[in-house]
Amino acid sequence: MKKIFLFFSALLFICSCNSGESSDSQKNSSGEFEANSSKGKTTVIDKGVGEITEVVLNDIDPNLVKLGKEQFVAKCSACHKIDKRFVGPALRGVTQRRSPEWIMNMILDPEKMVSQDPTAKQLLAEYLSPMANQNLTKDEARSILEYFRTQTND
Repeated sequence: MKKIFLFFSALLFICSCNSGESSDSQKNSSGEFEANSSKGKTTVIDKGVGEITEVVLNDIDPNLVKLGKEQFVAKCSACHKIDKRFVGPALRGVTQRRSPEWIMNMILDPEKMVSQDPTAKQLLAEYLSPMANQNLTKDEARSILEYFRTQTND
């Protein structure tokens, strides 16, 4: 019972920290907006909180996509679906809403992201369930990112 009380107390605290801005205009820690629209294309600049500060995206690697899909099915699909909201958000188009760095930081250290990143706090308030840390390696997280790059809204 004490654990339930602590969980809901923490959730209430996190919810109270929400700035009230929509995710389309969420500011990151440096005061920049998460997304900038330029000639109809959205550029995400929020990198989240964590050790991943730069991800270089080259052409989509089919081998990484295959590994990423396998990792996604094994570690993520209990809570996430590609095309529908489940325990967590639907992930189709996530690479158009979030930067590669943000995605990898969320995969690698969801606890730190939820405690320090405004967008992750907002997602927790909306979905009411913290993302489980699957203790993935950087390479595994990168392969999931590569899989997500093939799951776009285009």
